Amino acid sequence: MDMKREYYEDVELFSSNVVLFWSLAFLVFLFTLPIYTPNYYVYLLNLIMVHVILAVGLNILVGYTGQISLGHAGFFAIGAYGTAFLMTYLHIPFIFALPLAAFIAAFFGFILGLPALRLEGPYLAIATLGFGLTIMHVIGRWDIFGGRMGIHAPPLDIGAPKIGVSWVLESDISMYYLILIIAIIMVVAARNIMKTRVGRAFVAIRDSDIAAEVMGVNLTTYKTLAFAISAFYAGIAGGLFGFVCGFFDPFTFNFILSIIFLVMVVVGGLGSILGAIMGATLITYLQYDLLKNVSEAPFIGDFLVSISKRWLTVVGLENFGSIALGLIMIGIIVFEPLGMYGVWIRIKKYWMTWPF
Repeated sequence: MDMKREYYEDVELFSSNVVLFWSLAFLVFLFTLPIYTPNYYVYLLNLIMVHVILAVGLNILVGYTGQISLGHAGFFAIGAYGTAFLMTYLHIPFIFALPLAAFIAAFFGFILGLPALRLEGPYLAIATLGFGLTIMHVIGRWDIFGGRMGIHAPPLDIGAPKIGVSWVLESDISMYYLILIIAIIMVVAARNIMKTRVGRAFVAIRDSDIAAEVMGVNLTTYKTLAFAISAFYAGIAGGLFGFVCGFFDPFTFNFILSIIFLVMVVVGGLGSILGAIMGATLITYLQYDLLKNVSEAPFIGDFLVSISKRWLTVVGLENFGSIALGLIMIGIIVFEPLGMYGVWIRIKKYWMTWPF
């Protein structure tokens, strides 16, 4: 039984030397990965880490606080456009532009969190959905943001050009290390937040907001704070996403993107940081690699093409990717409600008790 005997055991980053060893080994693996990985997969890893940051933040809201959001693509867009705008027009260095854009997203998250005091369930989902659609169309009508044609991200200069210090990251590999460091910081920060009084208040609200309020938890403060923190993570992820893609337009941040973000959290496992990481990794890999070209998928690609030619249309073959994502989500909910994190628990339990 994993019993905690003092508070330090609950907040320490590594619970044992075994965890410390494997954590360091995994970090060494991540930092050496680009050396023996093709360039396209480095680009894919950058997208995965961006989505990991967002999924971890969304899990704070959905998994730990029990609120729902279908508008996180809007916060994602604010981060992307905000970072590009601050660097291009106000000439603010990247190191300040990225968190400043994230704080702008957090402000909108705080505003959006106010309806959560009165709404819950499908009503809150509709309110957040309206926010996401509004952001997409508002940005598309402003010429300063490129309108409907979109904009190109500025050069990723992590220095301070105004004082003559310039360090432009041009390759996917150099960008990989920057995003990796930011992702590690954000994941550790989320883990620490959930060990504080704030995190425990989030969990109490998720379990029973009435009981939490009776115990002294201020629902107004913590519900809006959960939205703000989650939006901040989405803003950081959006700012990095803009540089990974290089070009983006308002329709990139559509309703379907918000659904995919929610799928990442549900498939990974609600209320688990590790689950959010695994869910974001799996869904991003499926979306951008394995299911990107369904006709070239191993084993079933030719079969799906033949079905499309005979009964359907080859033009709609790409929709099989969305169908596959939906089936994966349904399967996870039906057979493993804890998501991929639940599978990981079963595997770990099996090897800890092997051969018994």
